[in-house]
Amino acid sequence: ERKTATLFEAGARIAAVLAEASPAIEHRCAQYGAALGRAFQIVDDMLDYSGHTEVIGKRLGDDLREGKVTLPLIHVLRNAAPEQRELVVRAVREGNGDFRAIARIVSDNGSIDYAGRLARREIEQARQALSDLPPSEHRDSLLHLLAFAIGRDR
Repeated sequence: ERKTATLFEAGARIAAVLAEASPAIEHRCAQYGAALGRAFQIVDDMLDYSGHTEVIGKRLGDDLREGKVTLPLIHVLRNAAPEQRELVVRAVREGNGDFRAIARIVSDNGSIDYAGRLARREIEQARQALSDLPPSEHRDSLLHLLAFAIGRDR
């Protein structure tokens, strides 16, 4: 998550510098990019458990198979029943397990909903970062990008 947010932040900062924006606007653009990057990554983490393979273009559960503990799993580990937590921990450590069972645990514990709330919070932070920018087609494009990031299915 941190890597994606850093890349988005850097890209937004570079764009502001190239546009010869003021330091204040450059800072707001960097804030926008970082929040957008965090939201984008959270949605990506959610799709690994709730997406459809034919739509997202990758096999569901790849993060789990690679031993990546993403936001939905962190939520599960904090909130699931002990036997559910053990199943998740074992799957992460071994890189295998019953993905459907893990996905059901993630869903049943509200972990997708939790991640969605955090992604929407990040989108709102990004939107706030743009509030000082003067109205323009460029700002409108950045706002449309927020809607895409939160609503994407791939």
